[in-house]
Amino acid sequence: MENEEKKEEKKENGLVHVLKTSDNPVIAYIRRNGGIIIGLIILCTVVQINTPQFLTASNLISVLRQISTNLYVACAITMILIAGGIDLSAGAVISLSSVVVATSLVNYGFSIPLAILFALAVGAAVGFLNGTIIYRTGLPPFIVTYALQCICQGIAYVWTGAQPIRLTDPDFIFLGAGFAFGVIPMPLVYLIVILIFVWYILNRTQMGRHIFAVGGNERAAEFSGVNIKHVRWFTYTFSGIMAALAGIVLTARMYSGQPAVGSGGEMDAIAAVVLGGTSMGGGRGSIGGTIIGALLIGVMNNGLNLAGIDSYWQMVAKGIIILIAVYVDFVKQGKKLRK
Repeated sequence: MENEEKKEEKKENGLVHVLKTSDNPVIAYIRRNGGIIIGLIILCTVVQINTPQFLTASNLISVLRQISTNLYVACAITMILIAGGIDLSAGAVISLSSVVVATSLVNYGFSIPLAILFALAVGAAVGFLNGTIIYRTGLPPFIVTYALQCICQGIAYVWTGAQPIRLTDPDFIFLGAGFAFGVIPMPLVYLIVILIFVWYILNRTQMGRHIFAVGGNERAAEFSGVNIKHVRWFTYTFSGIMAALAGIVLTARMYSGQPAVGSGGEMDAIAAVVLGGTSMGGGRGSIGGTIIGALLIGVMNNGLNLAGIDSYWQMVAKGIIILIAVYVDFVKQGKKLRK
């Protein structure tokens, strides 16, 4: 009887929907991401035991600052993966935008707002080109975005002669290294705005519904009237803009534009996304899971750094994590198909 009291039946168009009155967004979030949340807690505990300075305020702020730029890209790649695509060009766009904003300020005398807009426009153009080629040609997103990755990375190296571009403008540096109200890192401020925007798009807009529909079954979505072209344009253009923003913030943080700053950036983002439960097969995912995935990657990297372990082992660990996460997703998809 108690279980029956916790449920209410709602009849609508002849269908019966069972609603659990005890459910709320927090419980639903924990239920969806319980496994990775437990993994994050265990990892934090292990890191704290090995390196007691982990849970200090300064170190936690450092972790949040470090994962912020990864999450900019991861938010966009979450949408792309849900829509059944992938973007391997994000890391190269980070590098290219870093070069663009630095040369615009130092060599061409642009104002800070104009240099930022120019870099964001370059990122948007690359993303739009990705979406257009994928939609028009039907080529696999893996191939198209890898080709754009090579092109953008090559341009970044040619543009600078593979040399960093030093920046000294304190107003620009504040955008990446400063603190809002003297407490909150500026990269974290941008991240909060981005997370709210992406959550709203995925959960409260027609575009969000179309993104899930395209990833679930592109042909069925097209027959239902979904504009596949607009979905591809939006998701890939947004990815280009987020990668460019990451490049701008990293440039300000490091006081220089560097043609290799985004190397491997797309892999960090993809690791966070798949670890957060977004399906590589499309049609399923959430920004909440991506946040936990990015936190887990950030804590792991920070813990290895605090322990003095070679950074190359971080690459090994991320590779293993991606492999495990994709395998788990593969098993889940297989079970659903058998049902």
